[in-house]
Amino acid sequence: MDNPSATAAFGLAHLWAQGDGLIRAIAVLLLLMSVASWVVILLKALDLRRHRRQARQVEAFWHSRDFADGLTRLGDSADNPFYLLATQGREAAAHIRGLDGERAPQLHDGFDISDWVTRALRQAIDDCVARLQAGLWILASVGSTAPFVGLFGTVWGIYHALIGIGTSGSAGLDQVAGPIGEALIMTALGLAVAIPAVLGYNALVRGHKALVHQINRFAHDLHAYLVTGARVGTAEQGAKVRALRAEAR
Repeated sequence: MDNPSATAAFGLAHLWAQGDGLIRAIAVLLLLMSVASWVVILLKALDLRRHRRQARQVEAFWHSRDFADGLTRLGDSADNPFYLLATQGREAAAHIRGLDGERAPQLHDGFDISDWVTRALRQAIDDCVARLQAGLWILASVGSTAPFVGLFGTVWGIYHALIGIGTSGSAGLDQVAGPIGEALIMTALGLAVAIPAVLGYNALVRGHKALVHQINRFAHDLHAYLVTGARVGTAEQGAKVRALRAEAR
């Protein structure tokens, strides 16, 4: 029969009460790492959900009456990557064409409009990707270090447990199992902190890759529109229609 009083003498509360300053510091560190990882997961998941909702407005942009109406449909929030791409591309095209009123000779006069717009869109994409990846280093760091932090706490706890057993002179199973099992809790805590961080990191990276693919596709279409005046595919489809009509005649 199990002894309830003996079982109650061990656990997290007993580990905290009997642990030294280092054990308590490791436990607090693991708690802070867990809180930080969950905060990053929740915030980045909300951001990803908002960006996916913004991505659904891309087709509405292409069905707008004009560019200004398209920007309104995209939404003008500061963290909207599609709105940022559209405004940066429009400003780059207007600048290289001299529509912004600045016609003093500049170094970029050697670029053609395609290269200049490509450069502007690429910089905007890099800024968007950098914002998407901000904070993911926390999850990567927690996922890779939390198990070792917990393992260090376990080793330190086992060391002190063995010192205590040696000092007391009693090496019975009931004297060994409790302190050793209690020390192993630190390893379990490290894994409990690391696993959500790793899973959250992988899920967010996968979601960001899909979003970046949509951003790159929008930038490609936007580049074609700003340079040629037609979205990618629209001009080709129009040419095919005209060719078919010519053959019909």
